[in-house]
Amino acid sequence: MMMKVVIATHNKDKLKELKKGLSQLNIDLLDLSCFSEVGEIIEDGKTLEENALIKAKEVFRLTGLPSIADDTGLEVDALNGKPGVFTARFAGENCSYMDNVNKMLKVMKKIKTSDRGAVFKTVIAFFDGKKELLSIGEVKGMIATEKKGLGGFGYDSIFYVVNEGKTFAEMTIEKKNIISHRGNAIKNLTPKLKSYLETNIKEIA
Repeated sequence: MMMKVVIATHNKDKLKELKKGLSQLNIDLLDLSCFSEVGEIIEDGKTLEENALIKAKEVFRLTGLPSIADDTGLEVDALNGKPGVFTARFAGENCSYMDNVNKMLKVMKKIKTSDRGAVFKTVIAFFDGKKELLSIGEVKGMIATEKKGLGGFGYDSIFYVVNEGKTFAEMTIEKKNIISHRGNAIKNLTPKLKSYLETNIKEIA
């Protein structure tokens, strides 16, 4: 019998990447469309780790099922590591992806190439009522001077990965998942989840 696990996000783009990355695990992945009682969760943590755990714990509380949640931050060198935990709200509350991208391009307009370095970081948290599992993934890149590519979401059109010579938005979801911050966090979580599942299967048996 497969364990049911809820992915704690309303973001369809994140959901697609998480489901694809976790598909190799022997778990039945559900999403919040199955649970109308779960509304927007206030992410008031001071770190990505805190926010990921807040979401995972709240979804477990409301559904009674083990939950997986993530939080992602873009840390830009020229902005002293900002926007960080405010990445999704960089242009203000209820802003769109494009609002954030346009604001980033505007504030970085006069920044020279050598100072446009940035790191995308994702923390994924798993919580089952007792056990907490955390994993971190990151990827280095730079903020492009203009939008490139039609794929992805969020800041993907301006996050340029130097080693690939492309922005995330110019990559397929398969390629992005191999090298991205979220992809790396999923890879780092996978062995922890496998070990957890093996232990729990033994206990159930």
